[in-house]
Amino acid sequence: MQSILKKIVAHKKEEIAQRKSLYPVKLLEQSIYFQTPVVSLRKYLRRPDKSGIIAEFKRRSPSKGDINPYARVERVSIGYMQAGASALSVLTDTHFFGGKNEDLTEARKFNFCPILRKEFILDEYQILEARSIGADAILLIAECLSKEAVAQLAAFAHTLGLEVLLEIHSPDQLAKLHPDLDLVGVNNRNLEDFSVSIEASLQLGEAIPKDFTKISESGISDPRAVARLREAGFEGFLIGEHFMATADPPKACRQFIRDLESIQTGTYAH
Repeated sequence: MQSILKKIVAHKKEEIAQRKSLYPVKLLEQSIYFQTPVVSLRKYLRRPDKSGIIAEFKRRSPSKGDINPYARVERVSIGYMQAGASALSVLTDTHFFGGKNEDLTEARKFNFCPILRKEFILDEYQILEARSIGADAILLIAECLSKEAVAQLAAFAHTLGLEVLLEIHSPDQLAKLHPDLDLVGVNNRNLEDFSVSIEASLQLGEAIPKDFTKISESGISDPRAVARLREAGFEGFLIGEHFMATADPPKACRQFIRDLESIQTGTYAH
């Protein structure tokens, strides 16, 4: 695991210990969201009336710095859904990505769609937290979890009704796949040098069993790439920076989905 990810994991461990003391599990369980039914990310990605796009709300990143620091969750999340996105992804890490748990809860207030909590999950406490803030699915990152930890955290998430997306980047991480996972995402961004290529998805996608819903993540900026990925069996496409780096993320999302539709119908003119 390279330096930036090591830094994030080390910081996250300290943060989890602090949050456990500030917000005990009993307090999390009192949230209204603990009792509400979750919305299935898998089902929404497979809906024929939707695009398969998981539109992400992200203010900053460790590699790029500020992307859209003043974006408003309410406006962007509603705009994404009106544009035809299938689901939302909300970054809740504060230190490295400028997000917060309240961002996800705010998105939940205004949208019925599935919401993925994008976070560096290392502990069952964070999964209870995800349920308490209104998430429907959680992300587990193979790069920073053992095979045993993936299995344990995924099984625990299922006891709370949450769906689980495992993110992988290299062939050796396929060994961490487990029946308790619902979706498998291929991160096109190399976490060692932050370079990006959708070839990562195309190569690894063939080895992912058909039981899992396949998602391509990061570095997608061209609707033609999504068309290629669809042909390769991918059903979900997580896009954040390409939308968030513009002055109007929902407008960028709407144009992307329109272009994607025109590719599918053979009328794309670019």
